[in-house]
Amino acid sequence: MPTILLSLSVLAAFFCGGPQPALAESGTPTGRQIMQWVNDREDGDNQTSLMEMVLVDKSGNQRVRRMQNARKDMGPDQMSILFFLSPADVKNTGFLSYDYVDVERDDDQWLYLPALKKTKRIAGGDRGGSFMGSDFTYSDMSKSALDRYTYTLMKEVVVDGVEMWQVEAIPNKREAKETGYTRAINFIRKDNHMLARSVSFLKKGKRLKYFSVENMKEVDGVWVATDLSMTTKKGKKVIHKTLLRISDIKFNQPMEEDEFSVRRLEKGL
Repeated sequence: MPTILLSLSVLAAFFCGGPQPALAESGTPTGRQIMQWVNDREDGDNQTSLMEMVLVDKSGNQRVRRMQNARKDMGPDQMSILFFLSPADVKNTGFLSYDYVDVERDDDQWLYLPALKKTKRIAGGDRGGSFMGSDFTYSDMSKSALDRYTYTLMKEVVVDGVEMWQVEAIPNKREAKETGYTRAINFIRKDNHMLARSVSFLKKGKRLKYFSVENMKEVDGVWVATDLSMTTKKGKKVIHKTLLRISDIKFNQPMEEDEFSVRRLEKGL
Protein backbone atom coordinates (compact mmCIF):
# COMPACT_ATOMS: atom_id res chain seq x y z
CA MET A 1 0.00 0.00 0.00
CA PRO A 2 1.79 4.88 -0.51
CA THR A 3 3.70 3.83 2.50
CA ILE A 4 1.50 5.77 4.84
CA LEU A 5 -0.56 7.24 2.05
CA LEU A 6 -1.03 3.96 0.27
CA SER A 7 1.95 3.16 -1.87
CA LEU A 8 1.72 3.92 -5.54
CA SER A 9 2.80 0.44 -6.47
CA VAL A 10 4.34 2.03 -9.37
CA LEU A 11 1.83 4.74 -9.38
CA ALA A 12 -1.27 3.63 -11.27
CA ALA A 13 -1.65 0.12 -9.94
CA PHE A 14 -2.54 1.19 -6.43
CA PHE A 15 -5.35 3.47 -7.46
CA CYS A 16 -7.49 0.78 -9.01
CA GLY A 17 -10.48 -0.84 -7.40
CA GLY A 18 -13.12 -3.46 -7.97
CA PRO A 19 -16.51 -4.16 -6.36
CA GLN A 20 -16.94 -3.24 -2.71
CA PRO A 21 -16.74 -6.19 -0.27
CA ALA A 22 -19.45 -6.68 2.32
CA LEU A 23 -19.13 -4.77 5.59
CA ALA A 24 -18.01 -6.65 8.67
CA GLU A 25 -20.82 -8.30 10.65
CA SER A 26 -19.96 -6.15 13.65
CA GLY A 27 -21.24 -3.06 11.82
CA THR A 28 -18.81 -0.16 11.63
CA PRO A 29 -15.48 -1.39 10.20
CA THR A 30 -12.18 -0.77 11.92
CA GLY A 31 -9.44 1.30 10.32
CA ARG A 32 -7.48 -1.89 9.69
CA GLN A 33 -10.45 -3.56 7.98
CA ILE A 34 -10.89 -0.59 5.67
CA MET A 35 -7.24 -0.56 4.67
CA GLN A 36 -7.35 -4.33 4.13
CA TRP A 37 -10.21 -3.77 1.68
CA VAL A 38 -8.13 -1.13 -0.11
CA ASN A 39 -5.20 -3.54 -0.24
CA ASP A 40 -7.29 -6.49 -1.46
CA ARG A 41 -9.43 -4.79 -4.09
CA GLU A 42 -9.19 -5.95 -7.69
CA ASP A 43 -6.48 -4.03 -9.55
CA GLY A 44 -6.16 -6.16 -12.67
CA ASP A 45 -3.08 -8.08 -13.78
CA ASN A 46 -0.35 -7.70 -16.39
CA GLN A 47 -1.00 -3.98 -16.69
CA THR A 48 0.70 -1.50 -19.00
CA SER A 49 0.22 2.26 -19.22
CA LEU A 50 1.73 5.54 -20.35
CA MET A 51 2.37 8.37 -17.89
CA GLU A 52 3.07 12.06 -17.98
CA MET A 53 4.73 13.59 -14.92
CA VAL A 54 4.66 17.37 -14.56
CA LEU A 55 7.03 18.90 -11.99
CA VAL A 56 5.95 22.36 -10.81
CA ASP A 57 8.30 24.48 -8.70
CA LYS A 58 7.28 27.20 -6.23
CA SER A 59 7.42 29.83 -9.00
CA GLY A 60 5.09 27.84 -11.25
CA ASN A 61 7.78 26.72 -13.68
CA GLN A 62 7.05 23.30 -15.19
CA ARG A 63 9.10 20.35 -16.40
CA VAL A 64 7.34 17.51 -18.22
CA ARG A 65 8.53 13.91 -18.23
CA ARG A 66 6.91 11.00 -20.07
CA MET A 67 7.15 7.36 -19.06
CA GLN A 68 5.86 3.88 -19.79
CA ASN A 69 5.09 1.34 -17.09
CA ALA A 70 4.38 -2.37 -16.77
CA ARG A 71 3.26 -4.36 -13.74
CA LYS A 72 2.85 -8.09 -13.15
CA ASP A 73 1.40 -9.98 -10.18
CA MET A 74 3.39 -12.94 -8.85
CA GLY A 75 0.99 -14.51 -6.38
CA PRO A 76 0.57 -12.00 -3.53
CA ASP A 77 3.72 -10.11 -4.60
CA GLN A 78 4.15 -7.67 -7.50
CA MET A 79 6.85 -6.74 -9.98
CA SER A 80 6.90 -3.48 -11.91
CA ILE A 81 9.23 -1.72 -14.33
CA LEU A 82 9.15 1.85 -15.56
CA PHE A 83 11.13 3.62 -18.29
CA PHE A 84 11.39 7.34 -19.02
CA LEU A 85 10.67 8.22 -22.65
CA SER A 86 11.47 11.93 -22.58
CA PRO A 87 13.00 14.49 -22.30
CA ALA A 88 16.42 13.54 -23.61
CA ASP A 89 18.25 14.06 -20.31
CA VAL A 90 16.27 11.28 -18.60
CA LYS A 91 15.42 9.03 -21.58
CA ASN A 92 15.97 5.32 -20.84
CA THR A 93 16.29 5.95 -17.11
CA GLY A 94 14.59 2.92 -15.61
CA PHE A 95 13.09 1.91 -12.29
CA LEU A 96 12.47 -1.69 -11.20
CA SER A 97 10.55 -2.70 -8.08
CA TYR A 98 9.66 -5.98 -6.39
CA ASP A 99 6.94 -5.52 -3.77
CA TYR A 100 6.55 -8.21 -1.09
CA VAL A 101 3.65 -8.75 1.30
CA ASP A 102 5.95 -10.25 3.95
CA VAL A 103 6.21 -7.63 6.71
CA GLU A 104 9.75 -8.77 7.56
CA ARG A 105 11.00 -8.46 4.00
CA ASP A 106 12.00 -5.11 2.50
CA ASP A 107 10.94 -4.42 -1.07
CA ASP A 108 13.70 -4.54 -3.70
CA GLN A 109 14.20 -1.45 -5.87
CA TRP A 110 16.73 -0.47 -8.53
CA LEU A 111 17.27 2.74 -10.50
CA TYR A 112 19.21 2.61 -13.78
CA LEU A 113 20.99 5.80 -14.88
CA PRO A 114 21.97 5.48 -18.57
CA ALA A 115 24.27 8.54 -18.56
CA LEU A 116 26.44 6.78 -16.00
CA LYS A 117 25.66 3.29 -17.29
CA LYS A 118 25.08 2.43 -13.67
CA THR A 119 22.35 0.63 -11.71
CA LYS A 120 21.75 1.87 -8.19
CA ARG A 121 20.05 -0.34 -5.67
CA ILE A 122 17.76 1.68 -3.40
CA ALA A 123 18.68 0.91 0.19
CA GLY A 124 16.14 1.02 3.00
CA GLY A 125 17.61 4.25 4.32
CA ASP A 126 17.06 5.92 0.93
CA ARG A 127 13.35 5.12 0.66
CA GLY A 128 12.40 8.60 1.83
CA GLY A 129 14.33 10.28 -0.99
CA SER A 130 12.64 12.04 -3.89
CA PHE A 131 11.90 9.89 -6.94
CA MET A 132 13.42 11.67 -9.94
CA GLY A 133 12.88 15.14 -8.52
CA SER A 134 9.17 14.62 -7.89
CA ASP A 135 7.09 14.92 -4.72
CA PHE A 136 6.77 11.12 -4.69
CA THR A 137 9.42 9.21 -2.75
CA TYR A 138 10.89 5.78 -3.43
CA SER A 139 8.73 4.46 -0.60
CA ASP A 140 5.65 5.80 -2.41
CA MET A 141 6.65 3.64 -5.36
CA SER A 142 6.19 0.34 -3.55
CA LYS A 143 3.49 -1.50 -1.65
CA SER A 144 4.23 -1.47 2.06
CA ALA A 145 2.99 -4.31 4.26
CA LEU A 146 -0.17 -3.52 6.24
CA ASP A 147 1.36 -4.78 9.47
CA ARG A 148 3.92 -1.97 9.45
CA TYR A 149 1.15 0.48 10.36
CA THR A 150 -1.52 1.03 12.97
CA TYR A 151 -4.82 2.24 11.54
CA THR A 152 -7.64 4.10 13.29
CA LEU A 153 -11.01 5.02 11.80
CA MET A 154 -11.37 8.68 12.75
CA LYS A 155 -14.81 9.39 11.31
CA GLU A 156 -17.06 9.11 8.27
CA VAL A 157 -17.16 12.16 6.01
CA VAL A 158 -18.66 13.40 2.75
CA VAL A 159 -16.22 15.03 0.32
CA ASP A 160 -17.54 16.54 -2.91
CA GLY A 161 -20.73 14.51 -2.47
CA VAL A 162 -18.87 11.19 -2.01
CA GLU A 163 -19.08 9.21 1.24
CA MET A 164 -15.66 8.37 2.63
CA TRP A 165 -13.88 6.93 5.65
CA GLN A 166 -11.20 9.09 7.26
CA VAL A 167 -8.46 6.76 8.49
CA GLU A 168 -5.33 7.67 10.40
CA ALA A 169 -2.19 5.63 9.67
CA ILE A 170 0.80 5.51 12.02
CA PRO A 171 3.96 3.65 10.90
CA ASN A 172 6.08 1.54 13.22
CA LYS A 173 9.54 2.87 14.14
CA ARG A 174 11.32 0.99 11.36
CA GLU A 175 8.96 2.23 8.67
CA ALA A 176 8.98 5.80 9.96
CA LYS A 177 12.77 5.86 9.97
CA GLU A 178 13.03 4.51 6.42
CA THR A 179 10.27 6.58 4.83
CA GLY A 180 10.45 9.84 6.75
CA TYR A 181 6.68 9.81 7.28
CA THR A 182 5.36 10.03 10.84
CA ARG A 183 1.59 10.00 10.25
CA ALA A 184 -1.03 10.23 7.54
CA ILE A 185 -4.73 10.87 7.27
CA ASN A 186 -6.29 8.92 4.40
CA PHE A 187 -9.68 9.46 2.82
CA ILE A 188 -11.10 6.21 1.39
CA ARG A 189 -14.14 6.12 -0.86
CA LYS A 190 -16.90 3.82 0.38
CA ASP A 191 -18.20 2.99 -3.10
CA ASN A 192 -15.04 1.48 -4.63
CA HIS A 193 -12.46 1.47 -1.80
CA MET A 194 -10.04 3.76 -3.61
CA LEU A 195 -7.80 6.25 -1.88
CA ALA A 196 -9.22 9.64 -2.85
CA ARG A 197 -6.89 11.94 -0.94
CA SER A 198 -4.33 11.93 1.83
CA VAL A 199 -2.39 14.27 4.06
CA SER A 200 1.02 12.93 5.12
CA PHE A 201 3.27 14.36 7.81
CA LEU A 202 7.04 14.45 7.23
CA LYS A 203 9.51 14.45 10.08
CA LYS A 204 12.05 16.48 8.13
CA GLY A 205 11.33 20.18 7.80
CA LYS A 206 7.87 19.90 9.37
CA ARG A 207 6.35 19.66 5.92
CA LEU A 208 3.05 18.17 4.78
CA LYS A 209 2.24 16.30 1.58
CA TYR A 210 -1.23 16.55 0.08
CA PHE A 211 -2.22 13.75 -2.30
CA SER A 212 -5.37 13.87 -4.43
CA VAL A 213 -7.05 11.81 -7.15
CA GLU A 214 -8.47 14.37 -9.57
CA ASN A 215 -10.09 11.97 -12.07
CA MET A 216 -10.79 8.25 -12.42
CA LYS A 217 -12.40 5.90 -14.90
CA GLU A 218 -13.36 2.24 -15.29
CA VAL A 219 -11.18 0.08 -17.56
CA ASP A 220 -12.25 -3.54 -18.12
CA GLY A 221 -14.22 -3.48 -14.88
CA VAL A 222 -11.35 -1.99 -12.85
CA TRP A 223 -11.51 1.55 -11.48
CA VAL A 224 -8.32 3.44 -12.29
CA ALA A 225 -7.14 6.90 -11.28
CA THR A 226 -6.06 8.84 -14.38
CA ASP A 227 -5.11 12.21 -12.89
CA LEU A 228 -3.20 12.48 -9.59
CA SER A 229 -1.40 15.25 -7.73
CA MET A 230 1.05 15.43 -4.85
CA THR A 231 1.79 18.81 -3.28
CA THR A 232 4.47 19.54 -0.67
CA LYS A 233 3.73 22.42 1.68
CA LYS A 234 5.28 24.09 4.69
CA GLY A 235 2.46 25.81 6.49
CA LYS A 236 0.37 27.36 3.72
CA LYS A 237 3.33 27.83 1.40
CA VAL A 238 3.61 25.49 -1.59
CA ILE A 239 7.18 24.18 -1.90
CA HIS A 240 6.70 21.94 -4.94
CA LYS A 241 3.96 20.04 -6.78
CA THR A 242 3.83 16.97 -9.01
CA LEU A 243 1.02 16.16 -11.41
CA LEU A 244 0.66 12.65 -12.83
CA ARG A 245 -1.52 11.80 -15.82
CA ILE A 246 -2.02 8.15 -16.75
CA SER A 247 -3.27 7.00 -20.16
CA ASP A 248 -3.46 4.04 -22.53
CA ILE A 249 -4.17 1.69 -19.61
CA LYS A 250 -4.36 -1.96 -20.62
CA PHE A 251 -4.78 -5.15 -18.62
CA ASN A 252 -4.01 -8.82 -19.34
CA GLN A 253 -1.08 -7.99 -21.58
CA PRO A 254 1.41 -10.72 -22.53
CA MET A 255 4.56 -10.46 -20.39
CA GLU A 256 7.12 -12.83 -18.93
CA GLU A 257 8.88 -12.78 -15.58
CA ASP A 258 12.28 -12.12 -17.17
CA GLU A 259 10.94 -8.78 -18.43
CA PHE A 260 11.25 -7.60 -14.81
CA SER A 261 14.97 -8.05 -14.21
CA VAL A 262 18.01 -5.83 -13.69
CA ARG A 263 19.33 -7.07 -17.04
CA ARG A 264 16.14 -5.87 -18.75
CA LEU A 265 16.33 -2.60 -16.84
CA GLU A 266 19.84 -1.93 -18.14
CA LYS A 267 18.87 -2.84 -21.70
CA GLY A 268 16.48 0.09 -21.88
CA LEU A 269 13.81 0.59 -24.50
